[in-house]
Amino acid sequence: MIRHIVALRFKAGTTEQTRTALYTELAGLSAHIDGILDFQSSANVTVEPLSRGFNDVFWFDFKDTAVRDAYLIHPAHQAAGARIVAETEGGIEGIFVFDVVVA
Repeated sequence: MIRHIVALRFKAGTTEQTRTALYTELAGLSAHIDGILDFQSSANVTVEPLSRGFNDVFWFDFKDTAVRDAYLIHPAHQAAGARIVAETEGGIEGIFVFDVVVA
């Protein structure tokens, strides 16, 4: 299984309603891409000063790398990704992605 983790540094003016809409759109990708096992999102609640302003995170669990790769090029993901980039500080600079293998 591949866990695709995405940390976001939303712009100061991004509303909770906008965040919720983005996460709802992302959660809906499981209806379009076979092999998405789970989607979760959360605000960052750390008290450590190491978050570098990344205030939200979401992750997908994919069955395998083939599903992850299909997700990356899927038009629905591309559209959602563009909306996320528009809401993050510095555009793509406000996004951090990390994929790990989960046994």
